[in-house]
Amino acid sequence: MILILIAKAFYFMLPAYFSNMAPVIMKNSFRRLAVPVDSGKRLAGKEIFGSHKTYRGIVFGIAFGILAAFFQYALYSIGFFKEISLVDYNHWAIIGFLLGAGAIAGDLVESFFKRRIGIPSGKAFIPFDQVDFVIGALVFISFYAIVPIDIAIVILAISFVLDVAVNHFSFYLGLRKEKW
Repeated sequence: MILILIAKAFYFMLPAYFSNMAPVIMKNSFRRLAVPVDSGKRLAGKEIFGSHKTYRGIVFGIAFGILAAFFQYALYSIGFFKEISLVDYNHWAIIGFLLGAGAIAGDLVESFFKRRIGIPSGKAFIPFDQVDFVIGALVFISFYAIVPIDIAIVILAISFVLDVAVNHFSFYLGLRKEKW
């Protein structure tokens, strides 16, 4: 029972997970899009989001989310994948967009608050760094589908653990400067 719950939670969030990884994966590509979202502007003397939050991250974050949802749609007719699906993936573009854009928006909101309390770009803000994108994705997808509370709790728990593991792995591969 718990394994099915975890499988459903993980599978549902795949577009958000891919969206959250996209800025790191694409960091050395499409340099023309590497323009900070806040254009270097400041609010009360502090960066709004920071130089690490770029249009490239937004574009590819959303694109990766939509692409992941397309693959979920392609797998939707297969028994196992249909059983663990929380939504009908016939509307894969909407699902991918909402989960992807929500993940990116959650990360931007968290960065905004980090700057307000003086935490610089790239520095840890545990546990918010691990769940910001999840909260954003869940808020955005709520305009399309209601996520049961038990699934939402499992999503938060597994996302925290996965984020820590992926970030440490990325650090050791040289893709990230911080483990967190």
